[in-house]
Amino acid sequence: MHYFQFHIGDYKSHTHHLSLIEDLAFRRLLDHYYLHEHPIKQRDIARQIGMKEHEQDVLTVLNEFFVSTESGFINPRADEEIAKYRKFIEDGKRGAAKRWLKGDDSPPIATPIATINHKPITINQEPKVKTQRGSRLPTDWTLPEEWKAWAEQERPDLNTKTVADSFKDFWIAKAGAGGVKLDWQATWRNWIRSQSTPKTFANKFDVAGITTPTPPNQDAALRKIEEDRKKAVPPSLETLAKLAELRKRAA
Repeated sequence: MHYFQFHIGDYKSHTHHLSLIEDLAFRRLLDHYYLHEHPIKQRDIARQIGMKEHEQDVLTVLNEFFVSTESGFINPRADEEIAKYRKFIEDGKRGAAKRWLKGDDSPPIATPIATINHKPITINQEPKVKTQRGSRLPTDWTLPEEWKAWAEQERPDLNTKTVADSFKDFWIAKAGAGGVKLDWQATWRNWIRSQSTPKTFANKFDVAGITTPTPPNQDAALRKIEEDRKKAVPPSLETLAKLAELRKRAA
């Protein structure tokens, strides 16, 4: 059998004097006894329960908690549990057979019994619900007419073809899981809503407030320069002499 009830209080009261190795040996001997459902042969039992290096501890426990018979070592308490288990199985088989003879459509099977492998259902064992998987934007994607009509109604200020081209280029080039979407139509709608208002020259610059300065009369300026040049006279000899004298003093 693969399952047996374990009474912690009873076990503790009878085994509190055991060493760690002896306690391990007793637990493994019980597991071996319930699993095989037959008396334990002393020969090679330590190796069978994985405690070959502690054979003396295994034999000590075997002699204390098991009864030696001609067939091998038995455990009366374990034998009671095994007998209950077998009776439960047989009762289940008989009940199933009676139902079968009465015309039940179900075949005769043993009544299920909890075993060590009969674990309660957990959240990981619940029936899995099939979920949708995302996909990448196809490389040959073109803007559907329905999507285009919605975009033109939602954002008439946008050039739908230009936005669709940028949408396609962006998502096809997007690497990894970030480029996988469950609903591409919803992604398109969000893309349209997130677009900023296109900037044109008229609204980027306030051309109405800019005035072009009147270009100066270049001909008049040139004539003024020429007249001033003609009016200019060279300095006199006296002035030049004074300038030379000042340069000498400064040196």
